[in-house]
Amino acid sequence: MDNYKLFGLDENCTDEQLDSAYKELKAKYAEDRFLEGEAGNEAARKLTELENAYRDLVSLRRERTEFFTEGNNAYQEIEKLIKEGKLQDAQYELDKFNERNAEWHYLQAVVFFKKNWNNESKKQLEIAIQMDPDNQKYKNSYAKLNERIKTESNKSFTSYTSGDGNKYEQYEEPRQMGGDGCCQWCCEMAICNMMLNCCCNSCG
Repeated sequence: MDNYKLFGLDENCTDEQLDSAYKELKAKYAEDRFLEGEAGNEAARKLTELENAYRDLVSLRRERTEFFTEGNNAYQEIEKLIKEGKLQDAQYELDKFNERNAEWHYLQAVVFFKKNWNNESKKQLEIAIQMDPDNQKYKNSYAKLNERIKTESNKSFTSYTSGDGNKYEQYEEPRQMGGDGCCQWCCEMAICNMMLNCCCNSCG
């Protein structure tokens, strides 16, 4: 940030703005360094400081551009792997990242979602939204995931073996208290009680 201040700019400036400020200040200090006394010495020091700051900023901005370009390409490759169902390969690529931004956490959430790890997926989406709160894609995915979690929490898991020996699994809606479910349950209990009484009377 101190380097940017030398040019009267901040880190959000464009490359063109940085180049323009550099050329203007360089011309000024290059001319002032020939002044007599301390004024000339100060201009020479400023010129050296300006040159070093510009070099460092150009290098930093180039590295940042390369990082995001490479990162975006890698993310596109990971999205492709996920769409192809190659979740293990996608996870392998995700694990390579040292810098993990919002998009990384979003893609990790997608991998977890595909594995039906809903709670883990939700945590990753929450991190992505925290890092990039204005991203509508993350918000929509979070809403859909919450709806899925809510739906599956209202179902009970059962498994059974059919007459042909094959095993099957299914989700069933849980029996709710009240309404038809309650009435059916009460009837079943009444019938069981009647049968128990009959057995007891017979034995007596």
